[in-house]
Amino acid sequence: MDLNLSKPLCFFDLETTGTNIAKDRIVEISILKVFPNQNKESITLRINPERPIPKEVSEIHGIYDKDVENEPTFKELAPKVYNFIKDSDLAGYNSNRFDIPLLAEEMLRAEVDFDMKNAVKIDVQTIFHKKEKRTLEAAYKFYCDKDLADAHSAEADTNATYEVLKSQLDHYEDLENNTKWLSEFSAHKRFADFAGMVHYDKNGQEIFGFGKHKGKKVEDVLDQEPGYYNWIQNADFPLYTKKVLTAIKLRKLATKS
Repeated sequence: MDLNLSKPLCFFDLETTGTNIAKDRIVEISILKVFPNQNKESITLRINPERPIPKEVSEIHGIYDKDVENEPTFKELAPKVYNFIKDSDLAGYNSNRFDIPLLAEEMLRAEVDFDMKNAVKIDVQTIFHKKEKRTLEAAYKFYCDKDLADAHSAEADTNATYEVLKSQLDHYEDLENNTKWLSEFSAHKRFADFAGMVHYDKNGQEIFGFGKHKGKKVEDVLDQEPGYYNWIQNADFPLYTKKVLTAIKLRKLATKS
């Protein structure tokens, strides 16, 4: 089944130096852009993370320091990546929890104002886990009846994710061929930030999802304990989370004036 798209949908996958959203860096990104007319365009970029890649991580994705030492940094490539995806919705495998938050961090470090509020986000892993609860390799075998060669290479995983989503639409009659519906189905919770540290409550108000103020309205905490905002801004939190909290603080100040 071809995807029913109202705007381009970018499937993407990252290979990184690790799994810490705030600290780790991208070493490879592959993006497959599918247009409403089903035409496709893709890019795969190797990136110098400007730090050593741990040996145990290199053994998983096969990218070693020597492979990226002469590649551009993410800051050099950020405008190209942003221009490729800025008009699109996003899709990936575990992308809502990892790839999108880490990409947002890299963009902000590169001083690119990465704001995808108008983009829907489809997490193919969540659809798969809700339906079958397996890995990407198993999903590819189950839905497409193919073995995933070169697993953990960004390009192979990206193309497999695209094929799996199309096959999921063929396999399950109750899945709607609509990016907004698929985004909502593949979401875990509604978050104000990418890392899931600021949630929305049932009334659409931002609340903290961590720490001593978990479950409390962000606006109330910033009013009653201004030092908490300063602590977060100076601590090792994701840049996009800090950006969201700053926007909430400025919004609150604007309503007071």
